[in-house]
Amino acid sequence: MEDVARIVLGFETNEVAEEVMHFLDRTGRARVVATAADDRQLAEAVRQLGPDAVVASPALLRRGGWDGAAVFALDTRESVAALRTALRVGAKGFYLWPADREELAGAAARIAVATEVTERRARVIAVLGSRGGSGATFVATHLASAFAGRGRECVLVDMDPLFADATAALGAPEGEARTVADLLPSIDELTPGHVGDVLWGHPDGFSALLAPEPEAAQRVRPADYHAVLSVLPSAADSVVLAIPRSIDEIARVGLDVADRVLIVLTLDVLSFRDAKRLLERLGALGFAQRIDFVVNRSARAEITPRDVERVFGSDAVAVLPADAGVRASQDRGRLLPRRGRMGRAFGRLVARLEGDV
Repeated sequence: MEDVARIVLGFETNEVAEEVMHFLDRTGRARVVATAADDRQLAEAVRQLGPDAVVASPALLRRGGWDGAAVFALDTRESVAALRTALRVGAKGFYLWPADREELAGAAARIAVATEVTERRARVIAVLGSRGGSGATFVATHLASAFAGRGRECVLVDMDPLFADATAALGAPEGEARTVADLLPSIDELTPGHVGDVLWGHPDGFSALLAPEPEAAQRVRPADYHAVLSVLPSAADSVVLAIPRSIDEIARVGLDVADRVLIVLTLDVLSFRDAKRLLERLGALGFAQRIDFVVNRSARAEITPRDVERVFGSDAVAVLPADAGVRASQDRGRLLPRRGRMGRAFGRLVARLEGDV
């Protein structure tokens, strides 16, 4: 029998509590085991029942002390105070009711998966750019190659069905290779074997779940990527997620499961400005503690890698060297060799992500 996430609700208004309870129970992946109308009742219910997750209004989350339960902030309107409270208590996400109820259901389903799979093999790394052209696709594809170079069984997931930049950058044969769209017939009963059957093998030794052709892309939903990422980490050593250009629902699915989030910066004012805005957005969604920076030094600039620490409060985990061969290799759908200067930089990045340095 499939496990479900055990959830305690906390809302001052009984009407909202009942709506949320009935909605979550109907998903089949969550079961509300208790409700509370104030912060003391909520804390006591969590202490006694030890739920997998707490879903509550920010006002009731201020006490903290949730004994390891995942926390999701849910409110009927968005405010700066509510967002700040969600951040302070370490909420995994902030949702508006009822507009974000499907996203909340997805988060509850991911908690259910976490209770089912106690030994998760894969380290999941999400890669996104501070802005278009920052080199996020370049970093994601070469990072997958670097993991494979260290003997890891790595899967790269192109999570942008609209533009499919990672799929193009790999040089995958158009219209011939299988894609995430081929999983749709079995999406409700997906297993690692199903996913393995549609992975495309790259010559560098890693596998890729490719994005579909434009017509099929219209049929792929965030819930489909959620289903994939629910089973994929148990069948690999490393998973690299190429996140879409904007933080849409599909992007949030990837960010929710990621152990680390790499934001790719270029050394220019616009990239730093957009990265700060992106950080605010990711912080409000509860991802601030998982973020690292990678500097893509694509050209000479007055801004230096040292400015990353000054502006963002932490050093970059990697500074990629300028390489004249990057553009030509990307145009041909090829990756740079691991033995070159760039390859060595990615090797050091993987070592750092795995805690070897």
